[in-house]
Amino acid sequence: MTFPAMMAALWRFMRPYKKVLFAAGVALVFTAGVTLAIGQGVRLLVDKGFVANSSEALSHAVLVIIGLALLMAIGTYTRFYLVSWIGERVVADLRKAVFDHIVTLHPSYFETNRSGEIMSRLTTDTTLLQHIVGTSFSMALRSALMFVGALILLLFTNIKLSLIVLVGVPLVLLPIVLYGRRVRKLSKASQDSIADVGSYAGEIIQHIKTVQSYTREGYEKQAFGKEVETAFGVAKRRIRQRALLIALVILLMFGAVSGLLWVGGNDMIAGRMTAGDLAAFVFYAIMMGSAVATISEVYGELQRATGATERLVDLLNVQAEIPAASEHVQSQEVGPMASAQVAFEGVEFSYPSRPDQLAIRGLNLMVAAGKSLALVGPSGAGKSTLLELLQRFYDPLRGRITLGGIDIREMDTATLRKQIAVVPQQPALFTNDVWYNIRYGKPDASDAEVIAAAKAAHAHEFIEQLPDGYSSHLGEQGTRLSGGQKQRIAIARAILKDPKILLLDEATSALDAESEYHVQQALEALMQNRTTIIIAHRLATILHADSIAVLDQGQLVAQGRHAELVTTSPLYKRLAELQFRDSEGQKPVLE
Repeated sequence: MTFPAMMAALWRFMRPYKKVLFAAGVALVFTAGVTLAIGQGVRLLVDKGFVANSSEALSHAVLVIIGLALLMAIGTYTRFYLVSWIGERVVADLRKAVFDHIVTLHPSYFETNRSGEIMSRLTTDTTLLQHIVGTSFSMALRSALMFVGALILLLFTNIKLSLIVLVGVPLVLLPIVLYGRRVRKLSKASQDSIADVGSYAGEIIQHIKTVQSYTREGYEKQAFGKEVETAFGVAKRRIRQRALLIALVILLMFGAVSGLLWVGGNDMIAGRMTAGDLAAFVFYAIMMGSAVATISEVYGELQRATGATERLVDLLNVQAEIPAASEHVQSQEVGPMASAQVAFEGVEFSYPSRPDQLAIRGLNLMVAAGKSLALVGPSGAGKSTLLELLQRFYDPLRGRITLGGIDIREMDTATLRKQIAVVPQQPALFTNDVWYNIRYGKPDASDAEVIAAAKAAHAHEFIEQLPDGYSSHLGEQGTRLSGGQKQRIAIARAILKDPKILLLDEATSALDAESEYHVQQALEALMQNRTTIIIAHRLATILHADSIAVLDQGQLVAQGRHAELVTTSPLYKRLAELQFRDSEGQKPVLE
């Protein structure tokens, strides 16, 4: 991505603040003009004060310089405040836009992109842009204005010296252009390597118990050290290029100024120009040199910003395969309970990361409204995949899934998902208090409703024993709770949502025997008159389901009640024999 392309990408975030941009531009031009005017004050100071030996003229020149300095201070304050405000505002809007887009992306995107890298783009890259937009870009514009203004005043002051400057300028700009490309590539590589470091650290911290359990601390320290050193190596190459660029510019700039002093000094000695003109010329030449030096230094920062912007734009340009809200499709509301019938009709599906391996093969399955269906089968049979398809995290390759006879692809995804509550095998809890986590599916629920749901899920008792009760924070991903407690919080969340369709994915797997009994009672009450799909490996928890579907390798191989399947389905019979008592009354085999 080139610098103009970067600015074009950022312009849509700057456009709403055109008035502030205009005011900042006025302040920028005003400040540059006042700074350049100081050169004329220096000329007056030398010619009218020092050379003419006039105390009055000297005082007048000093007052002019002080007045100009005061105006420059006011203009600089205004410019700095407005530009910094724009930088903070644009980056805040950009962060929101990126996050708003991320939460609508298809789950397959997160299968191939690490969360740590995405977080790096959302935090590190946007922070870099804030510095660029709020500081470096302003400095670059100011320096460009100073360069042009100083060049024009040089031409008015002395044509011959100005021609020397014009010849020298390309020599100074040449290394900026040549090294800028290298800096841009290294800047993007540096941002990517920083993202790798953050991603690796995030994964280790997330699985810290596993790391310590397997005593892999030493290995992870060494592996993380390699990631850090790799990032440092890339940064070192980038810094070397920038340092070389700055050194070349400084050398060329002071060489040019020295040459100007030699030529101008000879002209002054010969009487071809006044001491004031030479002082003003040197002032403008130094201003030009400083402007070029600033641009060369900021240029590296702008290249880093270009890399960061490219990464963010790439993320914003990722198309959501299944939009959260379809503008072109009229939202279909699910009607009365009679319409909460779920049907899979000739469904075939493979995950995007495994396109050649079908997870579901020509499956036909129907769940009547208000009835329960249990899905059983070995691991990899496609049970969890059906729940993901029903929530429309993915669309089937062939066939269709209907709710009340309506193809769910013709429904607004938000409308569809509002009808569904899920209790997964690994409940997802947020870094917040109990109120927030239970209310997640129904934010407007009253405290009494939350407590009633917790009681129904047999969670109220242990919640009351937490340090701050329902106001207790649960830690990251609910780390302050046991597995069974997390599960009951998730069940309470589903109970509170009061859905028409209930999806239970091993919902009682993390509970002890007593808690499982009570929660099973709560779930049975919750399942009344609701279309329920249950995934269970422990067959004892689904004996009372209205129907049991046996899946194997993505296909429906049998369906019926428990007693029927034991005699008609060899696969189900084998699963049952592994778990239930045999004819001699032995205890069930543990999973």
